[in-house]
Amino acid sequence: MAPRPAWKGYLKLSLVTCAIELTNVVTHAEKVSFRILNRKTGNTVRRVYVDAGTGKPLEDGDEIKGYEVSDGEFVHIEEDEIEAVEIESSHTLSLDGFVQKSSIEQVYLDTPYYVSPADEVSEEAFAVIRDAMTAKKMAGLARIVLYQRERPVVIEPLGKGMVLTTLRYEDTVRKPGEVFDEIKATKTDDEMIDLAEHIIDEKKAKFDPSKFDDRYEDALLELIRAKKAGKKAPKAKAPPKPSNVVNLFDALKKSLDAEGGGKAGKSSSKAPAARTKAKAAAPGRSRKSA
Repeated sequence: MAPRPAWKGYLKLSLVTCAIELTNVVTHAEKVSFRILNRKTGNTVRRVYVDAGTGKPLEDGDEIKGYEVSDGEFVHIEEDEIEAVEIESSHTLSLDGFVQKSSIEQVYLDTPYYVSPADEVSEEAFAVIRDAMTAKKMAGLARIVLYQRERPVVIEPLGKGMVLTTLRYEDTVRKPGEVFDEIKATKTDDEMIDLAEHIIDEKKAKFDPSKFDDRYEDALLELIRAKKAGKKAPKAKAPPKPSNVVNLFDALKKSLDAEGGGKAGKSSSKAPAARTKAKAAAPGRSRKSA
């Protein structure tokens, strides 16, 4: 069964329009999920809205959204009134500009959705927009109303379809300087950098998401199986916590030997030694990072 669309509307490029639907890229189906129980009876519990003033639970239909305009004073807003609020991006993704996806900083990328044509009539126009962006190697910028909020988005081709990624607003993203400005400038030794580079070379790999396992969830399942069988919870052996390296150079050399495995480690260590001689011949090459 095809997943249920998260949004339905139109994709618009100038005067070209096609019906589309968005589908969540990420599934939230969990292997392990817990319910809250009454410890004494073992029954599941449910959440109940309680009036903060009287302490009495609300009857069905008594809840209403409220916007606080001053201390303790609220404007009541009905659900159908919220649903009636519409702007163009409530139903239409208008491609207003095009950029290279790589020009968008990673910190602004939020949630991805698959984009596909909603019906057969829209397939040709959808393909034209998709193939034009593919040919130009560009991604489109637009806006969409999702979950009662307008969000900027970037849309790019992906195989026979497209992928839309919501973007964060600038004022919601901390600037790097707020965090990184306190990092002190550090002189780094060329030979140690070379050793680290060789370790990276030894650990090169292709991205394969199928190899990502949730080891914490596996440990939870082991706990659940033990409890179900009436056994005691397995004692977890806490892994040793890393500490700051005392001798960074020795740690790098040992790491390289461990990754390269003896022979590879010895052959790889020749390059750093050669660069050290070059460094001695040309002083002042120490790298700096701010």
